[in-house]
Amino acid sequence: MKTNELKKGARFRLRNGWEATMRDNARGNIRMAEVEGMYTEIGSVYAHDIFSAVDDVGAWQFVQHTPAQIKLRVTVERMLGPSTGAQAAWSVR
Repeated sequence: MKTNELKKGARFRLRNGWEATMRDNARGNIRMAEVEGMYTEIGSVYAHDIFSAVDDVGAWQFVQHTPAQIKLRVTVERMLGPSTGAQAAWSVR
């Protein structure tokens, strides 16, 4: 499953462990989602932070990122450092 295949209403998990629901049908590096973290909020998330998603039969599947999404992740981490708690999750892929 690829991040660009996630449609509005799709359930997914971010690299930090929070779950979310997709709120757009867009493609690319930034997606709109309702994130259930410390609070439930709607906002933009980087596609490279999407770790896994629920498929058509209800099972969690790892997602694949496009080369552009991986490049953006590297750029963001060079500027800000690695995301908290994400290193182990990313290396599983």
